[in-house]
Amino acid sequence: MVMPVRLPVEDYRLIRVRPLTLGIGAEVEGIELGNPLAAGTVAEIRRALIDWKVLFFRGQHLDHAAHVRFARRFGEPTIGHPVFGHDPVFPEIYSVAKERTANSHRDTRVVTPWYGWHTDITAAINPPMASILRGDVIPPYGGDTCWTDLGAACRGLSEPLRRFVEGLRGVHRFSAPPARVAGGDAYAESLRSRVMASEHPLVTVHPESGERILFANPGFLRSIVGLAPREGEKILELLWEQIIRPEYTVRFRWSPGDVAFWDNRSTAHLAPSDIFDTEYDRQLYRVTLLGEIPVGVDGRPSQALEGAPILPVEAELARRA
Repeated sequence: MVMPVRLPVEDYRLIRVRPLTLGIGAEVEGIELGNPLAAGTVAEIRRALIDWKVLFFRGQHLDHAAHVRFARRFGEPTIGHPVFGHDPVFPEIYSVAKERTANSHRDTRVVTPWYGWHTDITAAINPPMASILRGDVIPPYGGDTCWTDLGAACRGLSEPLRRFVEGLRGVHRFSAPPARVAGGDAYAESLRSRVMASEHPLVTVHPESGERILFANPGFLRSIVGLAPREGEKILELLWEQIIRPEYTVRFRWSPGDVAFWDNRSTAHLAPSDIFDTEYDRQLYRVTLLGEIPVGVDGRPSQALEGAPILPVEAELARRA
């Protein structure tokens, strides 16, 4: 198995990297993201992202323009969200508010231990490479976000099970429940028109590190190709239990101005639900970076089943014009 080579924290020359756990999550210090960044600094941040999978930058206080400018140093932004909208002036920006359209339609499905954990938009043939989320209005307590290391989760499987899972592929699908699309408003129409489905390997190979990733997303992964429904259900539950083991996770306490930058190819994350039980507001903003088509251990790429790929923001705006 090809394993990632982690750069020792003392070997970063232009940034300071302070790990938060043994495997995932690090705070990056000694840098102002709103300032112009030298190529060497960008390279070290990117290396730290591969090493630690989610990076945290405290007290940055970016505006939309600086947020987008920083994101563009690492890839091509997509439109804020392919279904749930974007900022009218900065189409790369997606508002992550306590009460937003996506949350206003919360359903009543059975809550499991892995409920809410997800990797962003894996129903697309080319899921995002990364996301950059900044805190604006933060409650005095509550509202923490968690991330989990899908590479560690893969390595933590027993060898027989890992070898079995490496040969499987799963169907990831986004389609809203019937109650959400029954209306005649613009939101319901956007849901009806943006069904996406793709077949991805259950174990992918990270395109930069070569690490094997357990690509098991509770938010979008619906079934395993070739298995009977009951077989697939039990295997998926086992894998979802695996990815949320505490030793693979990091939990981040937000403050206003903080920025989180995560590798969507090797992590899943959990948005907070505790804030809905308080009167406190919470407002964050996200920029998402365009991703590539995942590839499995056998070298086979993912396959699109339904819907269009995610496009760079300029191409998506032109398509919608």
